[in-house]
Amino acid sequence: MISITESESLYHDLEKKSVRELLESINNEDQKVPLIVREAIPQIEKLVEAIVARMKKGGRLFYIGAGTSGRLGIVDASEIPPTFGLDHGFVIGLIAGGDGAIRKAVEMAEDNEELGWKDILAFNPTPLDTVVGIAASGTTPYVAGALKRARDNGLFTGAITCNTGTPVAAQADVAIEVVTGPEFVTGSTRMKAGTAQKLVLNMITTTTMIRLGRVKGNKMVNMQLTNQKLIRRGIKMISDELGLDPETSRKLLLLHGSVKKALDAYNEGSRQKLEK
Repeated sequence: MISITESESLYHDLEKKSVRELLESINNEDQKVPLIVREAIPQIEKLVEAIVARMKKGGRLFYIGAGTSGRLGIVDASEIPPTFGLDHGFVIGLIAGGDGAIRKAVEMAEDNEELGWKDILAFNPTPLDTVVGIAASGTTPYVAGALKRARDNGLFTGAITCNTGTPVAAQADVAIEVVTGPEFVTGSTRMKAGTAQKLVLNMITTTTMIRLGRVKGNKMVNMQLTNQKLIRRGIKMISDELGLDPETSRKLLLLHGSVKKALDAYNEGSRQKLEK
């Protein structure tokens, strides 16, 4: 199998280029990525539909990867609770080598075919769960092994790779192949491949959360109020929606703990008054 992600860079003698030349060349390559991701929308759609159907019944979404791919999955999963107010236990990111590998590579962890499924087993998986393997190369044994075992046990599986016809994609019910081509620095998949993976992950979870009712209009009404910036944002949402002054909106927000709960409580109270 020819690995496109390992193919020779289109640029040569990088050490002889000026800073401006390097930056412009990297930017030229980066501009190719969104158009490549766009071509994969039909597959992304299939995966999202499957995830939503299962999560509506209580299923969970697992991201599993190694190195950069694993870290991207963890970043995406970690941002779901603060952004959409969903409990940490519903979108879970796993990386070869465990949490320590988030900051520092763990030798040989990604080459173990059994370790990925073992990591998933710690969460007592069920057929309602979905496992999405992330691997730029599409060959990572940790990921391919996890998807195979997940599929064998009745879980729905997806894959995000940057090569075609890979072992990881072969174990996926829905394979998303975003072929970003040679990297600016040969084989450095933290660059274009990583950017493509991040874009796909954004699309998967954001669309899923919207379909699960975690967004109202275009607002993050279930976001956690973890800092003053988000509290101010929540106050503005309530004021805009209900036509209330900022102080009243602030009291409502802090009383109920989220924009959605505040809006629901206010609207319910108004409805009850009308019925009396």
